[in-house]
Amino acid sequence: MDVVRHDTAKLAVLAVRSLGKHIVTFVGFSGGGYENRARVNGIIRECLGRFDPTRTTICAGATPDGIGAVYRFAKDLGFDTVGIVSSIAEEEDVAFSPDVDTVHIVKDGSWGGLHNGALSPTSTAMVEASDEIVAIGGGEIACQEVEAARKVGKNVTYLPADMNHAAARDKAAKNGDPPPTRFEGPVHRLFQSG
Repeated sequence: MDVVRHDTAKLAVLAVRSLGKHIVTFVGFSGGGYENRARVNGIIRECLGRFDPTRTTICAGATPDGIGAVYRFAKDLGFDTVGIVSSIAEEEDVAFSPDVDTVHIVKDGSWGGLHNGALSPTSTAMVEASDEIVAIGGGEIACQEVEAARKVGKNVTYLPADMNHAAARDKAAKNGDPPPTRFEGPVHRLFQSG
């Protein structure tokens, strides 16, 4: 695995785009994971089957958690893989998926998403480096990236999947929030609202 550090989103985008392939980025739930992992694995395999490994590079957030499972299936099918992740991952010694060919670390003080009305450097790189995005479920950061991608006319495919129910309840309890009663996540609500 190669690790490349970038001071700006623009440099990360240029590096990923220089591969000269169709970049398909998968977003979804990360650390909290999915309620039905086997179902999500099937969705991932079916999605990957739509693309030609000789012409497509698969991208996600570089970790093996949640949507990061896409890397294992992508490598099994012969795809090149890249990850785009915040520099926080390196600062916190987060493990990267062993199935990522190149990890692009973007200097960022957040994990991604919107901050002061603009996408963070990591989320900017994710959106701008992508030709299309596949969202399988997805939390708040994924939702903000999907919304930004749609605004600039990128093709976005959404496939519903519940976040891990126990993890969602634990997170709510830890934050002092009421227990959740719905588990589809913000990307689902975005697509339900049009």
